[in-house]
Amino acid sequence: MKNCYKTIVAAMLAMVGICNATAQSWTADNGNGTYTNPLFYDEFSDPDIIRVGDDYYLAGTTMHCLPGVVILHSKDLVNWRFCSYTMQDFFGLGDEFKLQNGKEAYGQGIWAPCIRYHNGKFYVFSNINGHGMQVFISDKAEGPWKHINLKGDIYDLSVLFDDDGKVYAIHKYGAVRCTEIKPDFTGFVEGSDREIIPDGSAMGEGHHAYKINGKYYIISTDYSPMGRQQCAVADNIWGPYETRTINMMETLGTKIAKSVRNVGLGSIVPEPGFNFDVSDGSGNFMGCATIHQGGIVQTQSGEWWAVSMLDFNAVGRTVCLVPVTWKDDYPYFGIPGNLGRGPRTWFKPNVKPSSAAEAPTASKGFAPYDRCDDFSGKTLKPIWQWNHEPISGKWSLKGGRLNITAMPAEDYLWARNTLTQRAIGPVSTTTVTLDASKLKDGDIAGLAILNMPYALIGVEKTGKSLRLKWYDQNSNKTETSCITTSKVYLRMTGDFDNSTGTLLYSIDGKEFKLMGSEIVMPYQLKTFQGARLTLFAYNTKGKQGGVASFDDWRVDEPMADRSGNLPIGKVIRLCNLNDGSYAFVHKQGMLHMCGKGSREYNSGASQFRVHDRGKGRVVLEAMNGAGFLTVVGEGLSADVRFMKKESEGSLILWQDMLRSECMLLSLHTNRMIGLYPGTGAPYGADVRGADPDRRNGPVFRWEEVSEEMKSGQQRK
Repeated sequence: MKNCYKTIVAAMLAMVGICNATAQSWTADNGNGTYTNPLFYDEFSDPDIIRVGDDYYLAGTTMHCLPGVVILHSKDLVNWRFCSYTMQDFFGLGDEFKLQNGKEAYGQGIWAPCIRYHNGKFYVFSNINGHGMQVFISDKAEGPWKHINLKGDIYDLSVLFDDDGKVYAIHKYGAVRCTEIKPDFTGFVEGSDREIIPDGSAMGEGHHAYKINGKYYIISTDYSPMGRQQCAVADNIWGPYETRTINMMETLGTKIAKSVRNVGLGSIVPEPGFNFDVSDGSGNFMGCATIHQGGIVQTQSGEWWAVSMLDFNAVGRTVCLVPVTWKDDYPYFGIPGNLGRGPRTWFKPNVKPSSAAEAPTASKGFAPYDRCDDFSGKTLKPIWQWNHEPISGKWSLKGGRLNITAMPAEDYLWARNTLTQRAIGPVSTTTVTLDASKLKDGDIAGLAILNMPYALIGVEKTGKSLRLKWYDQNSNKTETSCITTSKVYLRMTGDFDNSTGTLLYSIDGKEFKLMGSEIVMPYQLKTFQGARLTLFAYNTKGKQGGVASFDDWRVDEPMADRSGNLPIGKVIRLCNLNDGSYAFVHKQGMLHMCGKGSREYNSGASQFRVHDRGKGRVVLEAMNGAGFLTVVGEGLSADVRFMKKESEGSLILWQDMLRSECMLLSLHTNRMIGLYPGTGAPYGADVRGADPDRRNGPVFRWEEVSEEMKSGQQRK
């Protein structure tokens, strides 16, 4: 096991060189007119969206981190750039926002924002837990933002500017309430607060309110008994409302994350030695880890789209883009024939005006942030946030370095001026240089994973001596090593889909050595965020310490380049994850299954060439001459056939599941091609999507057929 573990680490480090060559960060844009969820492979929770002319804006939760309430901007709903933060501090509301006097705001702070545009101004509405409703107003989405604290007991809200000039806040959980806001935002209209949807109507929280074609819509998310999206519709803001489920059970084939069961909202910050109860995250239990909580928006061409979040393992909750199909006046997530579910890969939105509507074109995607930083700028890059409100005068950007003064703290989780950056998946490697020459007795500084449990690697000074220290709070294990140099290179490798990582160091910046053992990064509800990478410095002896200087922060993403994930022109096999069988052409002309090593497996009947048909579409041609895989009829079992001539029924939209796994979405049925576990029935094209464990029939592992095997088939 230990040798296997070292092999995995070595492989990830080898990929760093590859990624350095490409310098690519995750983007959902496939460059062929399609995109693949998630939009971002790092945390962006509680998304709300608007369109202003040809521009789209997305607002998201930032909890206890600062700057707070992030705004992104896009022209196509797929590629996003950083726009602004609405707040720089917590307005002096309390010690808990500064990690002072034994108080903290982990998982609290500001969350679930609503963004709106009205009469030439941008508005962001949100809630600071315990301090009421907050309003941010600006002439531009880039800011600056004016702040108003309306207070009141309003949270998880949406705001609706009605046609008659009235302004309403829709809020609360279960029993949905509506409160009228004074148009000048000096307070709430007295006596206006009332319940508009009673408890027991399947509604939840995180509301998004709209007025569309004269009707009032409230989209909300519920976690009881599991995550889903609900929609309520009425002819009057005050009701009565009818409700339906519009999105349910969509995980995009993502297992629920490993999670901490005994640390959550209201828990005290766990001290070193705390016994964490961590679930394994296996099976098909979905809990709240489904597509949920988000808003909808209409493009210039008239299309409707939903932007919602999905619990995505160790990186936390991230964003998915799903087409909306209207039926019976309800905005269902999904595509015709498969409502309530969302494709992992789909065609990019048409953002051209309806008068000039045309299919989306290929483009080069880009990421919202530049994650790497040599700290030579006058300000921190927008990817950075502070864990709680920073203490001014105790950090600086000077001499091309980030300098953090070590202040007293009992433990890492109480260290002030800890600088954070969201972890980026699926896998990534982060490296930073630390100059520890100005540390003082009792100081420790370095690189850490902000989580509960946390893990760190850094340099500790005791007396006049320096030593490397590795600590994992989950196992409560420590490893140290004496060093004679004050300059070290620290590195973290993370496999965030599997919630595991490693911490390494180097003296020369070339050869990195592993410290400690593999660490686990479970999700938990105390920080209510995914894993974060941090730079920290604090003093363990209760006194003012020295200064830690950091330089050359680099993040490498070896799986960000997905150009080879669609095997155009290649001859492949398709191994079904359900039972390990291989898809092949049955003598009756249907797609069926065979075992590895069988006669069919060793023939062209189980080999398929992938042909490109543009805009992300492909067709599969059987190498035994049977023809093209084609879906007929309703796509029932045995309706996946092989025809000598390809047709519209042959078109497939390849669903990239990463790591050589995929689904085949039939554009004839808008459902997945899959088998029926345990039945022995031939393939159909009527599977709605993947279960979290990916073993319900539609998920394949594709394998390229070697030239030797292809030539062997040709000789036969």
